[in-house]
This record gives sequence, C-alpha cells and structure tokens, in this order.
Amino acid sequence: MVTLDLQNLLVCRNILKDKLIQELAEAVASPDDLSASHRFAGHLMEKAEQEGWSGNLIRSLFLHLLSQEGCLAAKMAEAASGHIGTSLQDAFIHDMKKLLPALSERAVDIVNVKLLDDYIPSLPQKLEATEYLEKQLSGKTTPEEITEAFLTYYAKYGYGEIASYPAFCWNSKHQKLQGIRHFEAMDFADIIAYKRQKEQLIGNTLAFIRRRPANNVLLVGSRGTGKSSGVKALAKAYYTDGLRLIQMQKSQLSDLPKIMANLRQYASKRFIIFFDDLSFEESDSDYKYLKSAIEGGVESRPENVLIYATSNRRHLIRETWRDRNDGQDELFRNDSINETISLSDRFGLIITYLEPTQDEYLDIIDHYLQQEGISLDREELRILGHRWNLEHSGRSGRSARQFVTHYLGQMLDK
Repeated sequence: MVTLDLQNLLVCRNILKDKLIQELAEAVASPDDLSASHRFAGHLMEKAEQEGWSGNLIRSLFLHLLSQEGCLAAKMAEAASGHIGTSLQDAFIHDMKKLLPALSERAVDIVNVKLLDDYIPSLPQKLEATEYLEKQLSGKTTPEEITEAFLTYYAKYGYGEIASYPAFCWNSKHQKLQGIRHFEAMDFADIIAYKRQKEQLIGNTLAFIRRRPANNVLLVGSRGTGKSSGVKALAKAYYTDGLRLIQMQKSQLSDLPKIMANLRQYASKRFIIFFDDLSFEESDSDYKYLKSAIEGGVESRPENVLIYATSNRRHLIRETWRDRNDGQDELFRNDSINETISLSDRFGLIITYLEPTQDEYLDIIDHYLQQEGISLDREELRILGHRWNLEHSGRSGRSARQFVTHYLGQMLDK
C-alpha cells in the first residue's frame, strides 16, 4: 500500500483540519483495520454524491481541498496574479512532493476499498473552474509541473467559492458570501433589441475588468425590458475574465461596508454588487449606506468593486406632491429636495430602457420560437403577439417570453 506523509506539509497544512483527511490518515496508518478504511470510504462517498465527483475519489478530495481551502500559496498567488516569491514556491513544491501519491496513485493503492476508483455519482457535475484545473494538471507528473499548474489556476480563478461560482448572495445570518450553485443567466445574444444599451453596459464593464476607469451603473426604465437580464449576462460572459456578481437585497444595505472590506482581499477579481428593482420610500434611511458606498466614506471604496442597480424609477427615492406641500414651512426645502433626487445622480452611468416597438417585440417572440424550432408567418406572429400584449402587461421582453411559454404549452396539448 502507498503511504502518505501529510504531517510534514509546510504551506498546505490547513487541509489537515479537514475531517475526511483525518479519517484518511487513520486508515493509512492502520491498513489492516477495515473499520477505519470503511468509515473513511463511506464518508468520502457521501461527499462525492454531494459534490458530484467521479473517478478517483481520493484525488478528487485533494483537488477540492487545494482549490477551495486557500493555502498560503493560493492566497498570495491570487493576490499577485500567479507570481509568488521563490521561497514560497519552493515550499509549495515541497508540499506537492508529499501530496504526489494522493494526486497520481490509484485510490485502492492508498485505501483498500475498490469503490473509490472509477466512482460514478448519481448526479455527476463539474464546475468550470474544476475542469480548468483538471486540464492544467493533465500530463503533469513532477511536483514542479503540478505546482505551476496550481499557480496558473489560482491566478485565473482564485481559490474557494470565489473561484467556483460566477454569482453570489450575501448570507446575513452568517455574514459571509455564498455561491449561487444554480445561477440562471441569459447570453447577450438572447437579449434582443436594446443594442445601444447593451453596448454601454458591456463597454463600461470591460473597462472595469481591464483596470481602466469605469462608472457605477443605474439601469432604469420600463418593467420587463431586460435590465436585470443584462447585468446577469455580464457575470456569465466574463466569469473567466475574473468578474463576479454579488446579488444583494435593499434590506442588506447596512452590511455594505463589511462586504466591501471582504472583497478588497481578492485583488485579482472584479466584483459588481447588484441591487435589483431598487427604490426607497422617503422615510427609508438605508439609502444613505448606498450613497456612502458609492462615494466612499472614511474608508475608500475598493478599486475592484462597482455597484450596479436596476429600477423602474429614474429618481430612486419616492416623493409625492403631498411631501412637497407638507414641507412648505421648511426654511431650506430645496436642500431636502436635492437630497431626495441626488442618489441616482451618484451613478456615473445611467442607462434607460424604453418599451420595445411593435417590430422589436415581435422579433423577441420570433427569436425564442426559433430556439424551439418553430417558425411562424410574420402576419400570424403579429396577430398572436398583439393579442397577447393587449391581454397582458403590454410589450416587453418578459411578456414575449411568457407568450412563448404559453404557446409551447398549448402546442403540446394539440
């Protein structure tokens, strides 16, 4: 049986805290103790089913820990675009020599349980970042080559959940970012019309990714016109370029300073903090957290963070004529009005989405029908589409998709 020397690791010692690694060490230390081997194998199979791992499960376990747990080499490589000091690199090579058997030998030669080789999970899945790492490691056999493969991976994707997911939400209870495993986003090619708006949104975001000056963005206009879809499409399109999307709720605005401090440590990544359908009542005071985040308070906003928001309102804070009349006895009423309307002005780029024209609306419907292999005569499309928008919420991309869903459902009944 192959032995593993895990206790002499230098910069990857954090993996020793993992329960599965501790059970593996017990199984390797007592190869004749079948209960220790089976206990480890059983727990490893549970992890494999949870993560969708296939093949050599011991190798999968170590790849997962080295890419997710963030050893010292990973943290420095992510922060320095893959370039780490020679001493740290030598230490990482030392650790790869110790871990080489776990990464290259058959699982059954480490723990005598045949099921751990060529494992087939019930729901196989592999993240894009994991596939990239596997590709980098393919054909690499020496500790030096494996070290270079990991450093290349850390430079491109980082480590931990930041490496694995294009989009995140903020877990207020545990005060941490949480990867969105099933993130749904459209391709820009599927967002029909709004060419100028897409060019503005993409151009600003590419400038941000390329470390050039870029603005916070407010997308305003008619409901269902693709404002949110456009922002989410950015995360899908530029994930491999280091862009990540952080979806937040208005109720979490008070956590913005903490989130920004957290994101500052991932210097090689670019983050868009995204508020969907944002608006405030005049009595809301949380908008002041947003103003401070955009302009920078005592601590400057991290250079790797921008804020994008969508709203149906051009002015984010609701104000009525009654509010203005009630304030007639205020000496400096104009100051209050300016404060009310100034929040949206703090977004350097404001992109407006209007209701699509009749032809654009029909083009959207036609596009989604074509994706399903259905082609309708333009006149029939016009009649059906016009009838739908009269009976529903008017012309919009959302209404068009709802029509296509209805049409497909009715076709299945015929």
